[in-house]
Amino acid sequence: MALIPVADSDVATIVTTLEMTCRPPARPMPDSTLRLMRWDAPSPDKYRALFRRVGAPWLWFSRLVMSDAQLTDIIHDPAIAIHAVVDRQGIEVGLLELDYRSAGVCELAYVGLIPELTGQRHGRWLMAQALAMAWRKDVARVWVHTCTLDHPSALGFYRASGFTAISRTVETFADPRLTGTLPADTAPQIPVLAINRR
Repeated sequence: MALIPVADSDVATIVTTLEMTCRPPARPMPDSTLRLMRWDAPSPDKYRALFRRVGAPWLWFSRLVMSDAQLTDIIHDPAIAIHAVVDRQGIEVGLLELDYRSAGVCELAYVGLIPELTGQRHGRWLMAQALAMAWRKDVARVWVHTCTLDHPSALGFYRASGFTAISRTVETFADPRLTGTLPADTAPQIPVLAINRR
């Protein structure tokens, strides 16, 4: 057994990849006061605002550091389906992004709700919506990944939704709170070591 040091300026996480290789049995759609709104070719700024709102508590940053051109290439690709989750007032409170760019495969690229909605069973509704959409096309495999920076229940939630864990990897990256991508007080549950040692 070995402990591998991580630079104080970096964050490390264990990433688990999960997959589903057959369509799940039909079940009644869970109730929710939320609804999905398809976003066709959103502007990079609009997309980033929701991405940040949903993902910042878990240090989602990858789409925040892309150039407008790089991000637009992805979010305007016809094989990418993006939906905002909206509440009764039409306020965007979640994100669902499905990636069909690989033939016969759908990746649940981003699935998330703002932290204020945690524990209200909206996640079950969102996952049911995601799976119904993911399996609509000629798809033989749906996959997703989560990591130890995500909500502590995320891995169990995906498994309970019918996914099987198939691999684990370790990812390290520069702490986005130190690079200025996210505010320094973001995700307080994850220590910022470089600040703590000053």
